[in-house]
Amino acid sequence: MRIALLFLTFFLCCSVTPGFAEQQNKSVSSSNEDIEEKSPKKSRLTLGGYGEAVMARNFYSDSWHRYTMADKYKDDDSHGRFDLPHVVIFLGYDFGKGWTLGTEIEFEHGGTESAVEIEEEETGEYESEIERGGEVALEQFWIQKSFSRAINLRMGHIIVPVGLTNGHHNPNEFFGVYRPEGESSIIPCTWHETGVSLWGRLGDWRYEAQFIAGLDADRFGAKNWIKGGAGSPYEFKIANSYAGVVRIDNYSIKGLRLGLSGYFGNSASNSLKKTKKSDGLNGTVILGSFDFNYNAYNWIARGSFLYGYLSDSGKISESNAGLKGYGISPGTNVAKNAISAGVEVGYDIFSQIPTLKDDGQKMYVYGRYDYYDSMHSMGNNTKGQKLLDEEQWKRQRVAFGLNYHPIKDIVVKAEYSNRILDSKFNNEPSVALGVAYSGIFIK
Repeated sequence: MRIALLFLTFFLCCSVTPGFAEQQNKSVSSSNEDIEEKSPKKSRLTLGGYGEAVMARNFYSDSWHRYTMADKYKDDDSHGRFDLPHVVIFLGYDFGKGWTLGTEIEFEHGGTESAVEIEEEETGEYESEIERGGEVALEQFWIQKSFSRAINLRMGHIIVPVGLTNGHHNPNEFFGVYRPEGESSIIPCTWHETGVSLWGRLGDWRYEAQFIAGLDADRFGAKNWIKGGAGSPYEFKIANSYAGVVRIDNYSIKGLRLGLSGYFGNSASNSLKKTKKSDGLNGTVILGSFDFNYNAYNWIARGSFLYGYLSDSGKISESNAGLKGYGISPGTNVAKNAISAGVEVGYDIFSQIPTLKDDGQKMYVYGRYDYYDSMHSMGNNTKGQKLLDEEQWKRQRVAFGLNYHPIKDIVVKAEYSNRILDSKFNNEPSVALGVAYSGIFIK
């Protein structure tokens, strides 16, 4: 009850703040609604970014034993966290004659991409994890040649637009305090690779095709399926195998965007330390996704469905078990198939209050539902036995909250959520407050 009163008081205070704003729907990252589509540039230099600051209270145990001995940890105390999930600086430059530069530097959780964590998947040991070599994440660095609106060639380090969140990952492009859990739990997010992209707009259609390095099967695992495969603990990305990406978006209906995306590539050979069990394996990863975004009549609705397949998953699991001691692999079973589905709907209640509507303020009341399973179906090992399915990674999540936009490019968020697990485990409710910005400051 006290938490509900805190949220109510907080937003009543915020709602009287004067300002003129509207929700920013264009992405700073230039990975979806591209900067080239905006109004004529006043400067050759483009400077922007986004960032998030979060306070959360989780009403469940933070012990790694909470899944292996659920009854013992059912009544544990809650725990709180402060976090800076993403702080990003975007810098672009127009050289002229169709040549442009784009860069994006990301600071995750207020620091570098190395951390010490308590490993939940195995024995609860402390583990030093390096998600990507270097002290900060260079999320984008590309040179682009634009021949026309329909044909653009982008070369360098680019966003991989598979699924909804990778293409639309700025904090004003989802309602939750944190990014949607489903996709970001089973595939890389934000997914960025070095390669080549061909993209363009043809009427109501936008297309993109990419040639990039394949994922690294050593870093696949139970909890997050192929998510870790985009990272590299080395100063380079192994590219013994390559991958292709295709995305198509349609804007025929006003206010509605429909998108299809797919990925195909091998992963087993992208390793420096091969094992005998990995010889001759392909580890083919196939992803297919549908997503949509609707923004009209004071309503916003977004949703996505993603399904993934990994060949040789049983043999890769056995190979990774032999790599656990080297610190480059979780060493856990990897599923043959993973799945994610999510939808969120919000309504701007300030649209019904003339003084606030005229001032450009918005207050979205929203709800969200996610279903995701990183071990949706399991493959067989070399003996023909089906691998063990760890049921704690099959999850549903419901969330309700508020998004308040007091001025341009700023959003204040509040959310209650409950992660729903199989009945043998304990559910995981939480509350969170966040403030975020997203904008282009020089253009």
